[in-house]
Amino acid sequence: MADERPGVASGALSPEEKALDLTLRPRTLGEFIGQAANKEQLRIFIEAARNRGDVLDHVLLSGPPGLGKTTLASIIAAELGVNTRATSGPALERQGDLAAILTNLEAGEVLFIDEIHRLPRTVEEILYPAMEDFKIDIIIGRGPGARSVRLELPRYTLIGATTRVGLMTGPLLTRFGVSLRLDYYPVEEMEEIVHRAAGILDIEIDGGGCHEIARRARGTPRVANRLLKRVRDYAEVEADKAVTGDVAVRAMAMLQVDEMGLDVLDQAILGAVIDKFSGGPVGLKTLAAAVGEEPDTLEEVYEPYLMQVGFLKRTPRGRVATPRAFKHLGREYTRNEGETLF
Repeated sequence: MADERPGVASGALSPEEKALDLTLRPRTLGEFIGQAANKEQLRIFIEAARNRGDVLDHVLLSGPPGLGKTTLASIIAAELGVNTRATSGPALERQGDLAAILTNLEAGEVLFIDEIHRLPRTVEEILYPAMEDFKIDIIIGRGPGARSVRLELPRYTLIGATTRVGLMTGPLLTRFGVSLRLDYYPVEEMEEIVHRAAGILDIEIDGGGCHEIARRARGTPRVANRLLKRVRDYAEVEADKAVTGDVAVRAMAMLQVDEMGLDVLDQAILGAVIDKFSGGPVGLKTLAAAVGEEPDTLEEVYEPYLMQVGFLKRTPRGRVATPRAFKHLGREYTRNEGETLF
């Protein structure tokens, strides 16, 4: 579900925002801040493929939204010196959609499939030989006269991105030679990201302003960039354009983003678990209905961060608010008899 609030990790962007996001994206591994272990692996794998004159093994990038999976896919193609063809799982409704893309690839190119866990199973099936043998089988005709034709594909690299590895099938997972998981960024790296983005956007910002934005950005560069733009707007109207620590704090209060980076819906989720369901456990669909949001959005966008900071936990019986969540919202903690401790 699209959401354009500044604290949300994913959502629809206007054409102007998309253009700005593209200018903020790093173009090389050297420019990419954070994810040091993943970058080092990619550097070695890319250099080895170039030295052999071969294509890079297929790459799977996983992790929560907004951490740089799409950016890394573009960087990999740039480092290899090849073009990228991009699509997404939901856009490939029929086998013919994917076959058309595969047969038009040039040798060595990168095919990027976002949300690859949402590929229809019938479409996924033609990916198996396309990834493993660089061949696809096309059915020509119908009925008794139908025949199968095997087409040779140029050697290429498939890069898949997913927020839900658990929804991918075993046969597809095992065909990726490189699997990297992106994690949330620590505050120190988020400060570097904010400082770099401010320089590109020509925003006057001091260390305090960088720190306030970085620590409320949920460890997510996409959120940091959005917050920076909104704080810039506030500073231009209310603070002579300069973003200081104090200005950032006041801007965050206006945006209703608290010191832990929780926005209105984050707080509504925790408040519902605590106030409406006595701290839990509560089922995902019930919780989604209580806050007026889609279950998938809660599970993919909000819950990962709330769990990361220790405010929410999943149990076999449902979601449970932790003592830290009670304290953060100023509630007195009382353990629910139905709460499980694992």
